[in-house]
Amino acid sequence: MATRKNQTDDVLAPVTLAVGQEDLLLDRAVQQVVAAARAADADTDVRDLTSEQLQPGALAELTSPSLFAERKVLVVRNAQDLSAETIKDIKAYLGSPVEDISLVLLHAGGAKGKGLLDAARKAGAREVACPKTTKPAERLTFVRGEFRALGRSATPEACQALVDAVGSDLRELASAVSQLAADVEGTIDEAVVGRYYTGRAEASSFNVADRAVEGRAAEALEALRWSLSTGVAPVLITSALAQGVRAIGKLSSARGGRPADLARELGMPPWKIDRVRQQMRGWTPDGVAVALRAIAEADAGVKGGGDDPEYALEKAVVTIARAARSRR
Repeated sequence: MATRKNQTDDVLAPVTLAVGQEDLLLDRAVQQVVAAARAADADTDVRDLTSEQLQPGALAELTSPSLFAERKVLVVRNAQDLSAETIKDIKAYLGSPVEDISLVLLHAGGAKGKGLLDAARKAGAREVACPKTTKPAERLTFVRGEFRALGRSATPEACQALVDAVGSDLRELASAVSQLAADVEGTIDEAVVGRYYTGRAEASSFNVADRAVEGRAAEALEALRWSLSTGVAPVLITSALAQGVRAIGKLSSARGGRPADLARELGMPPWKIDRVRQQMRGWTPDGVAVALRAIAEADAGVKGGGDDPEYALEKAVVTIARAARSRR
């Protein structure tokens, strides 16, 4: 969650603009303002409103002076869906915000309601970016940040294992980090994550891929069946298989060097270079080509090109595991 530098970085700025579609980050932006307001005044009045609840004229009533001169936090969710008349009310308010009132606008971003976004930015609103995390690397960065925020140390392998085991939901990832930080002393490593999330880790697509590229066919098939039985989408498994084999192909054709140098050249984290080096020992260039063809066939099979997606995946896993042992 990043805060844009505007005219003020004060959490209790008159207007905070939280932009994005990641619910956890949007909620945290609200919680941060509310916590700061209640630290300043324990009796702070918090109003959390949907776009439908904030009707034309309601903002004037909500921001009118109180007999008790209490601090207020007004939260408006889905601000991009506000009516044109209500947006006019907010734009007028932005020109002369009321002291001791913090207005928090949650906006999805994009073209809808862009006029309100532009007006709030022009008025110097404090802005918090809450983008949807769509890439594994973004989720990995999030997990590392969560551990740092809690003052805890976790190895890169542990962070990756947690993402692989828990999945893409940031709330679940944040909860998992919090649990590990509360329960485990010292540095959190991959073994600790495995003990806590064994069932889910076994169901992850990346666990299937790791076992396959290591030539462990029986374990890969077991992990595959478990993954499918727990609802992992077949297309995620073919994607993980492709990433695993491509990483081996990239590293096998790369020039020798330190993990840090190779990481920059290949676009991989240094810890992954070490892991892939261990996995590639039995591979040959022909084996990589065979495995990639098998993955392409499986991908077509799980996307409607075959009658049995499960069989297509099993066939690919066995082919990859055999290719991994071609040099042995």
